[in-house]
Amino acid sequence: MGSSEERVVAVIMVGGPTKGTRFRPLSLNIPKPLFPLAGQPMVHHPISACKRIPNLAQIYLVGFYEEREFALYVSSISNELKVPVRYLKEDKPHGSAGGLYNFRDLIMEDNPSHIFLLNCDVCCSFPLPDMLEAHRRYGGMGTILVIKVSAESASQFGELVADPITNELLHYTEKPETFVSDRINCGVYIFTPDIFTAIQGVSTQRKDRANLRRLSSFEALQSATRSLPTDFVRLDQDILSPLAGKKQLYTYETMDFWEQIKTPGMSLKCSSLYLAQFRFTSPHILATGDGIKSATIIGDVYVHPSAKVHPTAKIGPNVSISANARIGAGARLISCIILDDVEIKENAVVIHSIVGWKSSIGRWSRVQGEGEYNAKLGITILGEAVSVEDEVVVINSIVLPNKTLNVSVQEEIIL
Repeated sequence: MGSSEERVVAVIMVGGPTKGTRFRPLSLNIPKPLFPLAGQPMVHHPISACKRIPNLAQIYLVGFYEEREFALYVSSISNELKVPVRYLKEDKPHGSAGGLYNFRDLIMEDNPSHIFLLNCDVCCSFPLPDMLEAHRRYGGMGTILVIKVSAESASQFGELVADPITNELLHYTEKPETFVSDRINCGVYIFTPDIFTAIQGVSTQRKDRANLRRLSSFEALQSATRSLPTDFVRLDQDILSPLAGKKQLYTYETMDFWEQIKTPGMSLKCSSLYLAQFRFTSPHILATGDGIKSATIIGDVYVHPSAKVHPTAKIGPNVSISANARIGAGARLISCIILDDVEIKENAVVIHSIVGWKSSIGRWSRVQGEGEYNAKLGITILGEAVSVEDEVVVINSIVLPNKTLNVSVQEEIIL
């Protein structure tokens, strides 16, 4: 391991309001990174993983949200983890690498020897200390977390080829049209501060090209639409692809779970993955119950301490119940996220669904999805303050906030 003087900082990219459109209607109420998975905000999972990094000095969250939207969370998580967490608002899009470079002076304030870069919409076990150890062994500028996936799904991500013995990154291509490899980029990296020199090199090259183009008006006309701003640098196309095969970048393969959280359906799947992980890392967080003094609990379930669950209810597997929710007698909950202040009345059933804040589900009603996490209507989503009246069935539907349903619906989007 490195010397005790070596310090590490972590940067978590959280995106912004324009990026969260696929997460509607849930992102109408709350920034996507603060949406709860397994009872904790989405960004909490990478942040708490960073806490395990030796000699961690600081965690930065970088995004386009207003600072006030993160102020409360950043303050409470800093106190809880006893690690300074700071939110930095980007003024304009700089690209995944440019965003890092934009805040280089702040990031280098603690004079870190290593910088972790994580994406907030990634769900995995975040094996960060192991990655750091491997990165030190490799001796390169950067190490990328990778995972093996099916050949059919690989083209949706950055595909890469690594040396099977040294793990050096030999080739990298972002979302290729033809199959390259079944190893993909997980969106979790560790770099030495040399990454800033590499990003600056891309910017300088762009400036030089722009100056050359000005000399030829025909060339300038042709390239005006093609050229990117000099300070807009993409990590994948501008850094990883050109540096592959140059003994600067290496890979660390995870054998655990990995998913990208792009849609509400995937958030339900990822909540389930985190709940399953809690069984090994934080079993005290999970609820227990035998149906006598408390509700019957099956599998991995999280219940907020302020929620009230009737002893005759049956909950699980893969259920997360948030603050001040009330679950009535005989209710049955399977594979769902129940948000703050929700009321589920007697004998109601909720399966493969997300029930929005302050919503209510009437007696003997049924709110259900198929559980196709990637399909548009694969799960049922109720926005904030939706009222499902008694004996109403809602199947594979999305309901926007403040609606009352007094008739049954199937495969509908109710605006």
